[in-house]
Amino acid sequence: MNVDGQPYRTIWLNDDGNTVSVIDQTLLPHRFKIVKWRTVEDVAAGIRNMVVRGAPLIGASAGYGIALGMLGDPSDKGFQRAYELLLASRPTAVNLRWALDRMQGTLLPLDPNDRATQAFTTAAKICDEDVSNCSAIGEYGRSLIEQAWDNTGRSRPVNLLTHCNAGWLATVDWGTALAPIYKAFDAGVPVHVWVDETRPRNQGASLTAWELGQHGVPHTVIVDNAGGHLMQQGYVDLCIVGSDRTTGSGDVCNKIGTYLKALAARDNQVPFYVALPLSTIDWTIDDGIKSIPIETRSPEEVVNISGITKEGEVCDVRLTPERSAALNYAFDVTRRHLVTSLITEYGAFRTIPEEMAKLRQKAEQADL
Repeated sequence: MNVDGQPYRTIWLNDDGNTVSVIDQTLLPHRFKIVKWRTVEDVAAGIRNMVVRGAPLIGASAGYGIALGMLGDPSDKGFQRAYELLLASRPTAVNLRWALDRMQGTLLPLDPNDRATQAFTTAAKICDEDVSNCSAIGEYGRSLIEQAWDNTGRSRPVNLLTHCNAGWLATVDWGTALAPIYKAFDAGVPVHVWVDETRPRNQGASLTAWELGQHGVPHTVIVDNAGGHLMQQGYVDLCIVGSDRTTGSGDVCNKIGTYLKALAARDNQVPFYVALPLSTIDWTIDDGIKSIPIETRSPEEVVNISGITKEGEVCDVRLTPERSAALNYAFDVTRRHLVTSLITEYGAFRTIPEEMAKLRQKAEQADL
């Protein structure tokens, strides 16, 4: 996607062949900065501190983290150390483990002297596949947006509501939830996006609004609690969000607040779609509430907020009384019955046993 007219991916291997560049998302939207990773420790810290975030991008980053680790120590012990360090960096997003297991299956059978080269090749393949998958998600989702436009009589823009950031900043390119919006917009479908601010880290207000603006997509930032009201007033045609982990039965774990949007959508008969690649589905579990670990992050993300002053200075300010405690759950789980369909690189599937079985068959075939 473009930043000031220049095309970027969110992660790439530099020409020197031993450093990886990423966009530092903690500084957006006020500063655009590219940082370089040189070691597996750099990658683990970048994932943990949310320099990069979003399930697909975390997986791609983990692939390059293993590759950088193999430059330093390609032995079995070195691999295991890198694997465990990266796995501990974020507990909820399943793409992290998926990418690490893929690297493990590819590298451990090899002679240690061959592992670094193959690791970079596999990491690059993970990135390219993510771009292709997200583009396909966009095409399937675009058709749903076009249907919504038809339902309006093509008399006005399609109003979509999204939560958190599931755009190209959360993937290698295109995005998951935003890919259908970009595809529809590029095809000439008039769209307008309601962008949840997504407290406490404001990934909607800072990241989603920023990248939609870079692409020229009309959008309006709203406070998190406004979505239900907009749905009641008929100002939302469909909701579309991403996922950090989805169970084999269709329960969806996503940024905290997603569940409340799904409840409001069900009450107002608004379609609620979840866009995700197959790598985000955890086929080993069925019950999202019982089985998905919910990350608890620092209370500082709740009590503080970052912004830019009139003088152009970026600074953090405190929002709450100093003695007030804060709790910071990063994700919640939306039960499958609240989800209209999962939009994947293989099409849209309802979260009913028959459809999920078809989707699992697609996943198994993709692994062959």
